[in-house]
Amino acid sequence: MTVYFIGAGPGAADLITLRGHRLIAAAPVCLYAGSLVPAELLDVCPPGARLVDTARMTLDGIVAELVAAHTAELDVARLHSGDPSVFSAMAEQMRRLDAAGVPYEVVPGVPAFAAAAAALKREFTVPGVSQTIILTRTSARATPMPEGEDLATLGRSGATIVLHLAVQRIEAVAEELIPGYGTDCPAAVVAYASRPDEVVLRGTLGDIAGLVRDAGIVRTAVIVVGRALAAEGFPDSHLYSAARCRT
Repeated sequence: MTVYFIGAGPGAADLITLRGHRLIAAAPVCLYAGSLVPAELLDVCPPGARLVDTARMTLDGIVAELVAAHTAELDVARLHSGDPSVFSAMAEQMRRLDAAGVPYEVVPGVPAFAAAAAALKREFTVPGVSQTIILTRTSARATPMPEGEDLATLGRSGATIVLHLAVQRIEAVAEELIPGYGTDCPAAVVAYASRPDEVVLRGTLGDIAGLVRDAGIVRTAVIVVGRALAAEGFPDSHLYSAARCRT
């Protein structure tokens, strides 16, 4: 048997890879992350499949389910929202599966920041403006951030910065980033990206917190800050330039 860590995408049921869809349709056991995984994906599971909502489970309980499936020689579709390489808690599950001798594979998915970029109709890496994306979060009610990864330090780069799990602290986020980016720096918040109830807010670091409060957004959102959000008049990419094509 194999445990398949599958990126279930940002919310829309059709934003999943063909590989992920195929594995879900064949797995007799499916563990999924509660309200973060679209219900339509659970409908793909085969008849009689064991469906386990992990939203209120501990790590020990989740791993016990995976080990039990291994003992019964049953494949597992372990669904994570977005892409499991980012803020998914997959690493500690894999560490325990290694110790238990349970095989696993990882199937990538569409990350939330990519869905947010699509909703904003923006490229986050714009020639001459920003060629770096920082994916991060804040430490409130979560594991402390490593030294040197605080927002004030990261903000000195001027790169496009995307924050997960931070919208409840939007005021503090803006306050920490303003010294590096300025109050006029474009900022956006995308909640429930790719879902029918998607909300897109555009503003600046100076006013984005107020927009978020007025909209009542408190979860399932990403914050994006950077000049790439409003870039105009930038040079064309060298990839498709006439000079490159002549060489």
